[in-house]
Amino acid sequence: MGNSVLEVGEPVHIITRRLFDGDVRRHFTGRVTAAANDLVRAEGWVFVFNRGTNEFIRRSERRTRVFALTDAGNIVNVLPSGVEPANLRYEFSETGLLITDGIDFAVDINEFGPAT
Repeated sequence: MGNSVLEVGEPVHIITRRLFDGDVRRHFTGRVTAAANDLVRAEGWVFVFNRGTNEFIRRSERRTRVFALTDAGNIVNVLPSGVEPANLRYEFSETGLLITDGIDFAVDINEFGPAT
């Protein structure tokens, strides 16, 4: 395929920005399976925010999604190569919301929390 800033096999965490206050909060974790110019195909899992329990719930079925890297609605985080997207989960910490594998990878994704 064509040139892309992402490579096949790279693990990614993608946040889809909400346009309105009531929009569903969706996040995606997976691996890039194809990349061409500004399009990326990734296979992985969708996390949806549950307002009742105040937590992100991972959907059990694996999904294949296509993302446009030029879409301002997507925040794409490239994860370290050793991170396994199937093991990622959300946890709260004193600094905010983390996405972690529970082993040695954790990233604070709370954009409005205190910097560490």
